[in-house]
Amino acid sequence: MVDTSLYAAFVVAAFALCVTPGPDMMFIVAMGGRGGPVTGLMAAAGVATGALTHAVAATLGLSALFTALPALYHVLRWAGAAYLLYLAVKSFRDRGEPAGEGTAPAGPGRLRAFWQGVVTNLLNPKVILFNIAFLPQFVNPSMGHPMAQLLVLGVTLVLIGLAVDASVGLLSGRLANLLRRSRRVARGLNIFSGTVFTGLAVRLIAVPK
Repeated sequence: MVDTSLYAAFVVAAFALCVTPGPDMMFIVAMGGRGGPVTGLMAAAGVATGALTHAVAATLGLSALFTALPALYHVLRWAGAAYLLYLAVKSFRDRGEPAGEGTAPAGPGRLRAFWQGVVTNLLNPKVILFNIAFLPQFVNPSMGHPMAQLLVLGVTLVLIGLAVDASVGLLSGRLANLLRRSRRVARGLNIFSGTVFTGLAVRLIAVPK
């Protein structure tokens, strides 16, 4: 179904992209810092779910709507920025109660972290444009079934990203749990999270493409 050599090159390129710090990874670090390792893991799962939705959309050709309707791209971009600013405000307002032994750290609920990861990823139109530009480069038309090839590539990218992001979420959450014994440090972690969310929102607005 896919060209073996192209697929091998794709896996290497996808891994290099996934381990490079980007908006999704920073979001997961922030969530893990606020809620602990399981929250970071759930945020990574949410981001992966959003990425899978983008991959399926790209396979079906729905992502082409954003090249045909530029206004739709900008609406989604501003909606994503507004949502990130909402998360930033919530982080800044969190007083950062320290966690005791055996106590879960204060922060977003695990299910909420999952859905926040989904929404944050879905509202980033750059992910849509990335799929349009990146995935077709590794499709071999002579082998037929280009949609199936795109789907295999998209799912592979999501799985690689999930493996990397889940590890990042767990590590950041465990480190945060160690630091969260102090009220001052706990408050600092929330300020860090809010700053990350604000920076991601500004980046989404300031760099339209």
